[in-house]
Amino acid sequence: VQLQASGGGSVQTGGSLRLSCVVSGGTFSNYVMAWFRQAPGTERWFVAAITYWANEETHYIDSVKGRFTISRDNAKNTVYLHMNNLKPEDTGVYYCAADISGNWYKQTILSEYDYWGQGTLVTVSS
Repeated sequence: VQLQASGGGSVQTGGSLRLSCVVSGGTFSNYVMAWFRQAPGTERWFVAAITYWANEETHYIDSVKGRFTISRDNAKNTVYLHMNNLKPEDTGVYYCAADISGNWYKQTILSEYDYWGQGTLVTVSS
């Protein structure tokens, strides 16, 4: 299984970006998918996740609720992170991740994810 993330860039406060992550080599429709963020000098932290269930339940950290939206397109084996009203504290490298066991109730735990993309850098300036 391989994950390829893209879509990062530099924007000003209040701007928007859409990150994409294409998954190949596995059964994407059975995976819990997530995005994590790693700011300079910090650990990698959970941002958002989406289940493979038909209702595509989602979960976000509080700081991005109402601004970020995670979605998936099973026909394209792709998960997205739509980021609006970006703030400087959103700056970091964003990683997509796949949990092939589909354990939705541990979706915030980094060690639960089996495969990772290479990361895409988001820089938000004030």
